[in-house]
Amino acid sequence: MISSKSELTSRIREESRRLGFFRVGITSVRPLPKPEYFMEWMRRGFHGEMRYLERQRPKRLDPGLVFAEARSILALPINYRTEHDFSDEPLKGKISRYAWGDDYHATVKARLEGLLRFIHEREPSTQGLCYVDAGPLMEKVWGAQTSLGWMGKHTNLITRDWGSWFFIGIILLNLELECDRPEKDYCGRCTRCIQACPTGAIVAPRVLDARLCISYLTIEMRGEIPAGLRPLIGNRIFGCDDCQEVCPWNRFASADSEPCFRPREGNLMPDLLALVRITPDEFKLRFKNSPVLRATRDGFVRNVVIALGNSGRREAIPALSGALQDSSPLVRSHAEWALERLFAVGRRGEIVL
Repeated sequence: MISSKSELTSRIREESRRLGFFRVGITSVRPLPKPEYFMEWMRRGFHGEMRYLERQRPKRLDPGLVFAEARSILALPINYRTEHDFSDEPLKGKISRYAWGDDYHATVKARLEGLLRFIHEREPSTQGLCYVDAGPLMEKVWGAQTSLGWMGKHTNLITRDWGSWFFIGIILLNLELECDRPEKDYCGRCTRCIQACPTGAIVAPRVLDARLCISYLTIEMRGEIPAGLRPLIGNRIFGCDDCQEVCPWNRFASADSEPCFRPREGNLMPDLLALVRITPDEFKLRFKNSPVLRATRDGFVRNVVIALGNSGRREAIPALSGALQDSSPLVRSHAEWALERLFAVGRRGEIVL
């Protein structure tokens, strides 16, 4: 057993680095700071169809309702940035960086559970819960209550040394540890992320209307994507990184990520013409243990046909014509829109031969 709170905190920091977390932020368990911001965001309907946020609201406002014995919150970031970059080929699709490799949920949670076992071995009274973007906790908000970083104007957590390309794991712990001082806000007057958002989803600094966000539209939304937003999606078929790509703090982001987060074959700018024909079984096999599965096969192919409609390329016409016979009404309706868009562009003489 470790004798002091200071010593235990120091040992936790050392072990977290050994496990691949580039830092650990620690704060005390208490009700959510400035809960009125979250309540107003919900009241304005900015969460869209994410009903789970409504169901989890009390626990999101108070982590003590998640784990009554919790005394400390550990926020643990793990880098996922690689040295690869996007291209602008019109018949290639863009998948968000975080989904290029394996599903982060299992990888990060295994590391969290390893850290929790380490703590228990040194303090047998330890109890804790581990969460990775799948529980009723506001990971970014709690991360911003530590020395880890601050909430950027794009609503992502930013660190001075690693930018914002990282996952955040959370451990609720029944032990009192030495807490950090919250990091300062270093966004300053910069508004590049707000200006770069293709759909204007960042309606104010640190206020995101998810109903306009391409990540929400291409991943969380299950039905028809509003027609007025489809041209703005471009060739993004799963998520969007534009607000992070332009952030000056990401100049400092390391490309030394875990091997499992590096791009799987075919995930870096995949061929849209091949993906539009993917069957449900092929989709499950192609994206096994990948975050892309969350979009569902029909939602993913919906995104692909939108991208083809935005491509301005004649080569997309046969594939989209085939998609008119897809088993999914969702895919068929978006394929019809995509063909109409291509022909409308063609009448203006803008199709690339």
